Amino acid sequence: MYRKLLTFLLALLLSGNAMAVIKNPMLWADVPDPDVIRVGDTFYLVSTTMHLMPGAPVMASKDLQNWETVGYIFDKLTDSPKYDLSFSLPLDQQKGEGVGTVYGRGQWATSLKYHDGKFWALLAPNEAGAMGDTYIFTAPKAEGPWTIHSRLRHFHDATLFFDTDGTPYVFFGTGEMCQLTRDLKGVVEGSLRHYFQREADERGLLEGTRVIKHNGTYYAMLISQSYGPGQHRREVCYRTKDLNGKWEKNVILQSDFGGFSYLAQGTIVDTEEGDWYGIMFQDRGGVGRVLTLSPVRWLDGWPMLGDEYNKVPEVMRPYKSGQPEAAIVKSDDFSAEKLGLHWQWNHNPVDNAWSLKERPGYLRLKTSRVVPNLYLAPNTLTQRMEGPTCSGYICMDLSKMKDGDCAGLAAFNGDSGVLTIKKQGKKLVLQMSEQKVSLTDREKAVTKVEEKLVESVELKQNKIWLRLDGDFQPRHGDAANFYYSLDGEQWTKIGTENYRMQFDYRRFFMGTKFGIFNYATKKVGGYVDVDEFRYSKTEK
Repeated sequence: MYRKLLTFLLALLLSGNAMAVIKNPMLWADVPDPDVIRVGDTFYLVSTTMHLMPGAPVMASKDLQNWETVGYIFDKLTDSPKYDLSFSLPLDQQKGEGVGTVYGRGQWATSLKYHDGKFWALLAPNEAGAMGDTYIFTAPKAEGPWTIHSRLRHFHDATLFFDTDGTPYVFFGTGEMCQLTRDLKGVVEGSLRHYFQREADERGLLEGTRVIKHNGTYYAMLISQSYGPGQHRREVCYRTKDLNGKWEKNVILQSDFGGFSYLAQGTIVDTEEGDWYGIMFQDRGGVGRVLTLSPVRWLDGWPMLGDEYNKVPEVMRPYKSGQPEAAIVKSDDFSAEKLGLHWQWNHNPVDNAWSLKERPGYLRLKTSRVVPNLYLAPNTLTQRMEGPTCSGYICMDLSKMKDGDCAGLAAFNGDSGVLTIKKQGKKLVLQMSEQKVSLTDREKAVTKVEEKLVESVELKQNKIWLRLDGDFQPRHGDAANFYYSLDGEQWTKIGTENYRMQFDYRRFFMGTKFGIFNYATKKVGGYVDVDEFRYSKTEK
């Protein structure tokens, strides 16, 4: 039966009817640590975006196939100047609690719930001290506006859970839980406990907890880093009918997929018709951590993910047909009054240093402080890159740049391939370089940026098109290639052939992004105008 279904689905896929099936990865982009809920006929998903602002994106879908960003839980985090990239002094001259950045820190693993007619979100920044205190936000609708409801102690990779009678709980860390007060502003004294103890074959953390209740049974799902012979990363599930009783354990997913490693961490969600789906992420190198969709089969009361062979399927029947296409990465001509929800800034933006109104139809990026490099530059604007291949280009007006200004387009990450226009006196020079940032482990302070100049071209005009192509197909090396144009039609390749984009959990902990930037190295006051960002990707 399954083989006949697979043959049918593959036939549809080969026929060119791309919307006839759901193809994995469901979202071939950096969307880690998902939580997914359904309210009525709409699914809502939140993900981790760490140092990017606005943060904690909320995405919506009617069919588990077409997703669109509909809001963010917060515009900025303001617990520390680290969120502002304010410190650009050499490390040995820096003093104070705000020293450093929040690269790879910030918002992690947000939990999303709907209760008593309101949306609730719980998140804890991956920081020490007060910066890491847990936020609980609430909103009348998923699109917002979201407001801070309370701050609590740090709960690592936590999930908020409302029991049938409305009692709130937090499940977090490796098998820890506690009850919250009814107003969600405190922890019930004496309620903190371990509901399971880690077993010998699970030497790493069990984290990324998500909790549901189904048919009177509680299910806690966690990612397990298991290192024994024949063991791999997997999703485990603990269940009980009594929160104070004994919990049973089972492995509900242990599957590689698509030529990449084993995957886990996510949740399960039901449809209006009572079917269930599992959404889990998979590490895929330079593009980041992508989302996969699997059917859920309830076997002996366990939510088993995958097909009948316990594997993530390549294709699935669509849950609901006829829905309009939607995307989380988009082109933009910057003609709207507000910046599109598909964009995020690197750290908190300087609000008065960018504009969509000063020159309608253009994004104006102004220099606002003198900085030594791209990694300390304010107002770098980003979007995700996507697999299997994608391409994005910008058109930029350079006529108002000042001496020492640097503007351009980057494959932005801890290791970045960068197209930079540098204003050198009265000259404009386009450079393709490879840049690598070094950060301290504790403060995430920028200590060094290695820059390898690969190719340089002097420009004789103030208008330039810059293009970046990404290839994330298996065995293609997560390759980026760079181009420029003087007329928007004829493209010239520049710099490194197949620059390798990398994922590094010790620094950025994110997939590579398109990054549009403009910063000053000598004096502020210059600006560039970006006419458009034009994006395309291939189908899977």
